[in-house]
Amino acid sequence: MIMFEANDYPVNKASKADHLTRGLYTERKVAGIVKVGIQVHKEVDKMEHSSSRRKQTLGSRLFNIVNYTLLILIALICLLPFINVIASSFASTQEVVSKKFILFPTTFSLDAYRYILSTPTIFKGLGVSVGVTLVGTIVSMVLTALMAYGLSRKYLRGRNFINFVVVFSMLFSGGMIPTFLVVKGTGLIDSYWSLILPVAVNAFNLIIMRNFFQALPDELEESAKIDGSNDFGIFLKIMLPLALPSIATISLFYAVTYWNTYMTAILYLTDSVKWPIQVLLRQIVIVSSGMQAEGTSVDVIPPAQTIKMAVIVVATIPMLIAYPFVQKHFTKGALLGAVKG
Repeated sequence: MIMFEANDYPVNKASKADHLTRGLYTERKVAGIVKVGIQVHKEVDKMEHSSSRRKQTLGSRLFNIVNYTLLILIALICLLPFINVIASSFASTQEVVSKKFILFPTTFSLDAYRYILSTPTIFKGLGVSVGVTLVGTIVSMVLTALMAYGLSRKYLRGRNFINFVVVFSMLFSGGMIPTFLVVKGTGLIDSYWSLILPVAVNAFNLIIMRNFFQALPDELEESAKIDGSNDFGIFLKIMLPLALPSIATISLFYAVTYWNTYMTAILYLTDSVKWPIQVLLRQIVIVSSGMQAEGTSVDVIPPAQTIKMAVIVVATIPMLIAYPFVQKHFTKGALLGAVKG
């Protein structure tokens, strides 16, 4: 038996270099072809877009004009009340009383905002609303995401029955008195948790998120299990990052719900110091109307029409600031969870 060593057949280094050079040349050539293809595709799209513009008939142009005009009018109708509130908050009391609708105040005044900022009650109410909104949104998102992911797995036992209960709760509820008795029986009266736990999971938001998880391919979970990941690892490292658009959208839904907390605060909070900003708004409106409000936490000298408008602006600003950050995810997250599944 004859043994050959590696040194018996020397490697041709020149041939290796030629091979590498040809490979690099081929890769560059392919990359150039791809770039040219992309440019051609862009040019074709431009030509199709320009040709479609030229092919617009007179009827389609008239339709676009009417459509844009109607949309602009609807947008103005939606914006005018808000503009009136802002303008009235900066107007004087005499101008607000004499004019029914104000687009721009003739007498610019900051008295209403000075009064609000000089009252510690408003800051307490804003602090309560901010705290309830932050904690409530986090609790709701944790519970909703965990439950939605579990209900989206086809191998979960009793999945259909739980889904039926979720849908049933959208159509029928226990009512105000049974809910109050449950809150009282659990010892949540006059506690901030009474504003969070009874509405921690919304059935509509749960269904949207469940459908989002169902739309994700099962191969992601299978490949992660092959690599040795458990269910919580798959949920935290794979599913949640993919569900960011849906999480941002549903978080906005929950945040608006908690920020506008009004009825539950009246029912469950007996201490006026714990009232959120929406209940304080009610007190200001009652006092400004010449009626006697409950409690003594808000002291407004009637008439206080400009103060009412200023408080509305102050209460709306946080949501207006938060909305632009999730606007790009809003439509995408809602549609992905609502259409598929």
